[in-house]
Amino acid sequence: MIEVEILKQEVREVLEYNILRFWIDRMQDKVNGGFYGRIDNKNRLHADADKGAILNARILWTFSAAYRVLRKPVYLEMATRAKCYFIDHFIDKEYGGIYWSLDYKGQPKDTKKQFYAIGFAVYGLSEYVRATGDKEALEQAINLYRCIEEHALDRKYNGYVEALTRDWQPIGDMRLSEHDANYPKSQNTHLHIIEPYTNLYRVWPSDELNKSLRNIIGIFTDKILNPETHHLDLFFNMDWSRGTDQLESYGHDIECSWLMHEAALVLGEKEVLARVEPIVKEVAAASEKGLNTDGSMIHEANLTTGIIDDDLHWWVQAEAVVGFINIFQHFHDESAFRKALHCWEYIKDKIIDYKNGEWYWSRRRDGSLNTTDDKAGFWKCPYHNGRMCLEIIERKI
Repeated sequence: MIEVEILKQEVREVLEYNILRFWIDRMQDKVNGGFYGRIDNKNRLHADADKGAILNARILWTFSAAYRVLRKPVYLEMATRAKCYFIDHFIDKEYGGIYWSLDYKGQPKDTKKQFYAIGFAVYGLSEYVRATGDKEALEQAINLYRCIEEHALDRKYNGYVEALTRDWQPIGDMRLSEHDANYPKSQNTHLHIIEPYTNLYRVWPSDELNKSLRNIIGIFTDKILNPETHHLDLFFNMDWSRGTDQLESYGHDIECSWLMHEAALVLGEKEVLARVEPIVKEVAAASEKGLNTDGSMIHEANLTTGIIDDDLHWWVQAEAVVGFINIFQHFHDESAFRKALHCWEYIKDKIIDYKNGEWYWSRRRDGSLNTTDDKAGFWKCPYHNGRMCLEIIERKI
C-alpha cells in the first residue's frame, strides 16, 4: 500500500530531523548536566528554568525508543545521558520514588510524590532496558513500580491515588496541574500507569506485575469507562463516584483506546483481549466527537458548563493518528486509516515548526498560532509526537 510507505517515510524524516534534532541541538545542558527545563514559544532558552520529572522521563523514553528502533549511536548517547541524570538526581535516595521537580542546578525543588510522574519514570527506564538490556535501569524501574503498588494502590476501593508528600503521607492538593480538579483519582494518572506497567512487562514478565497489569486493565473497563457514552470519565472520589462535572477529553479517549489495547496484547491472555477489544473500538469511535472537518481533533468539553476547549493541541493530534492507525491495523477499518492520514496532513500543515524545529503547542480554532505556551518545557516534551512517529515506523500496517 503506497500510502503507508509514504507515511512511514514522512514520519521518519519528521522524527529525526524535526523532533530529535531539536532536542539534541538545543536542550542539552552542558553546564549543569541533563537537559534544560524550558524553551518558550518564541524559541528563547531559559537556562535557569526548573527541571521537571515528566520532561526528563519522557526524554529518556523517547531517545531510548529511538535507539531501539533506529539503532543510531547518537540516540543511545542521549538516552544514556537522560538515564544517568534521572537516576542520579530525580530518584529520592531517602524515601524512594522521585521528586516532582529540581532547580536548574539539579537540586530537589518540589519533593512531592506524584504517581503520574513515577509512572513515567518506569516508562522511560523500562524503555532503556528494552533498548540496551541495562540491569541498573531495570532494577530502578522495578523499585519504582513497587513504590506505586505500596503507596498508591487503594486496597479498599482499588485504583491508584494521585499524590502524597515526600515521605508518603496524605497531601491536600493532589492535582496534577492547576488545570485539573482536586480529586484523589483520575483517568489521566491511571492512563500513565497502565502505559509503564505494559512496557515493564515486556522486559520483566513477573507474576506480581501480571497481576497488577490485569488489575489496571479491569479498572479501565469497569470503573473509568462510562458505559453510557463510551467516553472515559476524568475525575473520581476514592469510592469511584464520579466528579460533579461531565467532562469529555477526546485526546485522552483516543490515546487510551490504543494504550488499553496494547496492554491487553502485551499481557497475551485471550479472555482479557476478548473483553477489551470491543471497548477499544467503542472508545475510539466516541473520540470522533472531537474531530473537525480539517482532520484535527479538539481537546475536551465540559458538558455540564457548556465550555469547550477547542484548541488544537500538538499531543491530541499525535494521539489521534496513532489511535486511528491502531483501529486500522487490528480491525481492518479503512475509514480509520483515512482519519489518521487526514490528521497527519493537518499536523504537517499547521503544527510542525519547520523553521525552528519541534512542534507548536497548539493552534486556536480560528487557525491562529498559540504564542503563549512553551516549545519545550515541563509538559512539552518529545514523547507524544516522537512516539507517534515511532509507532508508525514499527507497526506492520
